[in-house]
Amino acid sequence: MTKIVFMGTPDFSVPVLQSLLNAEYEVIAVVTQPDRPVGRKRVMTPPPVKAEAMKHGIPVYQPEKIRNQEDLDEILALNPDLIVTAAFGQILPNELLEAPKHGCINVHASLLPELRGGAPIHYSIIQGKKKTGVTIMYMVEKLDAGDMISQVEVEIEDKDHVGTLHDKLSAAGSKLLIDTLPDLLSGKLTPKKQDDSKATFARNIKREQEKIDWTKSGEEIYNHIRGMHPWPVAYTTLDGTVMKVWWGEKVNGTSSTPGEIIALHKDGFVVSTGNETAIKITDMQPSGKKRMSAVDYLRGAGAHLEEGMKLGD
Repeated sequence: MTKIVFMGTPDFSVPVLQSLLNAEYEVIAVVTQPDRPVGRKRVMTPPPVKAEAMKHGIPVYQPEKIRNQEDLDEILALNPDLIVTAAFGQILPNELLEAPKHGCINVHASLLPELRGGAPIHYSIIQGKKKTGVTIMYMVEKLDAGDMISQVEVEIEDKDHVGTLHDKLSAAGSKLLIDTLPDLLSGKLTPKKQDDSKATFARNIKREQEKIDWTKSGEEIYNHIRGMHPWPVAYTTLDGTVMKVWWGEKVNGTSSTPGEIIALHKDGFVVSTGNETAIKITDMQPSGKKRMSAVDYLRGAGAHLEEGMKLGD
């Protein structure tokens, strides 16, 4: 049996690990990030991959930094034949990359060399792409730059958001891995080098990137909202306070001042943009309140809204 060490952390990684177990590969250990405090009460919470590994009685390692020699030696001592990673969250040192006889491979949620980095799903939607996919590649000591082993394309539909696309890509990556492993382990695959001149990057989303720029086109703003849903969530401001925008729809608008409320409906309020495609906000979260539908908002906290008011100042 091929001894596999699996490395992954968030929800995206769980179906990939499950696919290895379902295919009866021998996963001898799981490496993931340390437990972190979550929520307002800061409850220490294990990563999803740890929770899944524990269900199956698989030993779990949680190094704060895998480059720490003591932690690195623990993993090297496992003597794996193959390391499989999926959204692990750390770049592996060369000493570890060179140890397994079948190498270290990564399941990455983009069509490399496009969208290297930690947030490829978000950026594929924000950039308005019609397709993305999953690439399985050999890992090198450089961000998502290794030779490609296999790829699969996944369509991005107009109503997809990070949550739905995340699930599609995780499922596609899981299947691609199981389809790829037999030929990889038997040495029948010929890896393909990436064209670095075509590389683009999807760095982790920063707080300032979450804010809606109403001067952009309605299409761009719609992509921005769904590219932040359901995490980390786009936001704007109203009367100087933050309002999270969980969802909106593209509707016909006018060439009014960007950010101006141009219509009020029972199920949402319409905001002008940088072109004649407006955005009807249908799901939001006012500052200090819970997430709510526009219907509930306009009956309560938003009853003061009037046409001509402006968002984003």
